[in-house]
Amino acid sequence: MTRGTRRARTWHKADYDLQRQQLREGAKVLDESRKAAVEQVRGDTARFFRDVCKLTPFWYQLELAQLYRENQFLAVRWPRQTGKSTSIGALLLQDAYENPDLYIGFIGPSWRQTKLNIRRVASFCRNLPAQDVRVQKTRISFSNGSIIEAFPNNPDTVRGNTFHRLYWDECGFTPNDEDLYDAILFTLGTTNGKLIASSTPFNSDSLFWKMCNHRDYSDFARHHFTYERALAPNGPLSPEMVTRIKRQFGDDPARWRREMEAEWAEDEDVWLAQSLIVSCVGTAKNCGEDLQEFNPEASYEGEFFGGLDLAQTRDYCVFAVVERVNDRLLLRHLKVFSQPTKYTHVLGYIKALQDRWGGFEKIRVDFTREGPSIISDMENAGINNAEGVNFSVPRKSEMASLLKQRMMDQRFFYPLLTWEKPYRGDICSELNVERYELRRDGAVGFSHPNGTHDDVFWSLALACYATVTMGPEPFLSVVPRIANRLSKIRKQLVRRKMLGDTH
Repeated sequence: MTRGTRRARTWHKADYDLQRQQLREGAKVLDESRKAAVEQVRGDTARFFRDVCKLTPFWYQLELAQLYRENQFLAVRWPRQTGKSTSIGALLLQDAYENPDLYIGFIGPSWRQTKLNIRRVASFCRNLPAQDVRVQKTRISFSNGSIIEAFPNNPDTVRGNTFHRLYWDECGFTPNDEDLYDAILFTLGTTNGKLIASSTPFNSDSLFWKMCNHRDYSDFARHHFTYERALAPNGPLSPEMVTRIKRQFGDDPARWRREMEAEWAEDEDVWLAQSLIVSCVGTAKNCGEDLQEFNPEASYEGEFFGGLDLAQTRDYCVFAVVERVNDRLLLRHLKVFSQPTKYTHVLGYIKALQDRWGGFEKIRVDFTREGPSIISDMENAGINNAEGVNFSVPRKSEMASLLKQRMMDQRFFYPLLTWEKPYRGDICSELNVERYELRRDGAVGFSHPNGTHDDVFWSLALACYATVTMGPEPFLSVVPRIANRLSKIRKQLVRRKMLGDTH
């Protein structure tokens, strides 16, 4: 035998059986110790959170548990980053584990959202006895007969089940919320079951607003607090985190009020109303499928159009892809590139996506700063059908108006996207960031609050604009005597366009 080498160990069947038996006994001991530990915290939410879920139980989570025990309907309105979904998921896990034969449903604006919540709860199950729980992608089953299961936003699917508990996450961002609520009442009626609805406030004409404010929904227990009450040591928010969030929101007090004070707020001069934005979250009910973002690493076939909003340092470079299906536009992909942006990386990403997805019918690119050279760079990189758009005042008005009209006509839908990098954002807030004003010449000017970003908004507008023919930019020469009259006519046309009256 060569020096330095070791002889491979020979395993006999007896050795294998012994090792296997020892592993089984070790697993049994571990399972028994876990079972004993869980039994010790039975009925004690604070200890269940701490020992099983490994969560620090703050005062507001214990208040929530008390309200959950005492009420049938509960509306939860907490600031961002305080753990709404995590806390409610842990609470329902305790309920399912300790009480037999409960059927608990998770619903939300999208299938993706509900599966994410199931995944959160599944992460807590590793501290439960393995023999007592079985985790699947959309379902968690318990040995006592209880089940936690995720469901898409489809009233017909919900109505066909009999639930003892229902958790409705991001209720305020759910399109067709009244239809879904009717189905929920039917399915809870036979069991006298409980409903927990939670959300960040958004549009004030939503069902969630009624749950939290209207006298007709006085049977809802309401749990609400602002970020000040969740600052350390009373909550997970540190002053540094709050300062960072405030810097991200910039000069957008309405968003700060919604997300950190958990109150309703909307500026009057936003281009896209909150109710319009929520109505275009794609579900099986309004667009025929529960929209989910396509995997950029996979291959797809379709009629795809792209919108590329370029930036390098101060703003973000964003690429949006929509697919035209039966005269409807469906958002299939949204990529926000990190700063500082290198255009070689952006073009490489688009080229790879083009090759995987069979090409783009058209890509509209904001080349206001870079000029035609960026289109040449795209062509040299092998990217086809790219066309530059100069962001002049009339052209921006044309694109923004087309986006708004497609949404009002229910011809543009998107999944309920959220992202943590390169900054924390979600598609509804990004669409709600753009402001407008009527200028003295009758044109519409667009802007966004300082410290915020409108790159996602314009990439989506460009993608929708890629589906139509771009005509020459309008030019009018006005003689002084009729300038005032023409200005009035322009203002009337702009108002009609904003109201959706194009006739």
